[in-house]
Amino acid sequence: MATRVSAQGRVALPKKIREALQLAPGDRVEFELNGHGEIVIHKAPRAAPAAAHVRTATQVRRRAQELFALLRGLD
Repeated sequence: MATRVSAQGRVALPKKIREALQLAPGDRVEFELNGHGEIVIHKAPRAAPAAAHVRTATQVRRRAQELFALLRGLD
């Protein structure tokens, strides 16, 4: 299978390769060079969510209590 490199250095993966790796739009891939000088491509593992976006149950409860206190103050 041959493909071209664009002026921006991009390469389109042939459909057979995408299907074999079970790739969907937005998936990440990793490239590695093996001991024989060959390039190996595989699907990259999904990244864990950033810690800044993860809230604990305690944080959510505390925030809810603050909102209820504000609403009670509007009477």
